[in-house]
Amino acid sequence: MTLKPSRRITLQDVAKHAGVSRATASLIVRNSPKVAAKTREKVLKSMDELGYVYDRVAANLRSQSSSTIGTIITDVGNTFFSQFLLGVHRELEKYGYTVLLGTTFDSLKNQDRLISTMLENRVGGILLCPVSTSSTETVERLKKLDIPVVVGIRELTDLTCDFVGLNYQAGAYLAVNHLIEKGHQRIAFIGGISNSTTWIERMEGYRTAHEEAGLPVDDSLILDSAPTREGGVEAIQRLMQQDNPPKAIFCFSDLIAFGVIIGLRKMGFTPGKDVDIVGFDNIPEAEISYPPLTTVSSFAKKTGTTAANLLHKRINHPNEARQRIIIEPELIKRNSF
Repeated sequence: MTLKPSRRITLQDVAKHAGVSRATASLIVRNSPKVAAKTREKVLKSMDELGYVYDRVAANLRSQSSSTIGTIITDVGNTFFSQFLLGVHRELEKYGYTVLLGTTFDSLKNQDRLISTMLENRVGGILLCPVSTSSTETVERLKKLDIPVVVGIRELTDLTCDFVGLNYQAGAYLAVNHLIEKGHQRIAFIGGISNSTTWIERMEGYRTAHEEAGLPVDDSLILDSAPTREGGVEAIQRLMQQDNPPKAIFCFSDLIAFGVIIGLRKMGFTPGKDVDIVGFDNIPEAEISYPPLTTVSSFAKKTGTTAANLLHKRINHPNEARQRIIIEPELIKRNSF
């Protein structure tokens, strides 16, 4: 026997079941404050009993607007981005937005696909943390999008849209200058992808700290790697194989620093005693790592909140002047130096 597919429950079905008009039911699914609490409770109960699912895409088409925001990050497994997303979600939920999340894993192909998917779902705006290899074509594509875009964390050259990020140069300067003040003259810079803007800006801070202290920069102590724990392990192994390895390391991120700590222990060194380490980001694990990690706070949650708030403002005021918001870092001193 062939079973007929069940019919999709409509908003009209919900209204009839609850004994209200379709217009009233529509106000409730759009979270309008104009409906009495008792009526709202009755309609929500009918939705639950009937199994009603709100067709948000169809609603967006009818209203020519969207309450859905697309957020694209590079690595959901990176605690920095977990904190960033916490700020994003909490801020956007205040305004009644639904967040669609995509992860690129730092792949340009994935990024292009996710942008297309967000557009197909008719999002009202995109919050993009670009991949390290974002190209001129990426910039041109974003320029042509007919929706608000806020770029976060990694700035794209020549892209005239809202941006929220950190003063990475100042953060790196704080870290390296701290190690110099501790008496170190040979300081390595480990991790990160060397053609990304976030790496380049950290590199500027690294060089500035050396120049102000009258110290030469030894290029053999600068090793890039994948921005992961594994990348940190691999980079520290290369570094410590040198004839005269340094006793101080500035790491591109806390994840890199954790990999460095693991690698040093495998080679018989004691992190924080034999080799001083400073990280970057101040993710929650930095405080409870062994040893507790001295690091630069990049205020991930604050950055996410700021970016989300800026996107909300852009959606509601599309013609206002573009903003470039730079958050200042802070050195958090612990026991890894």
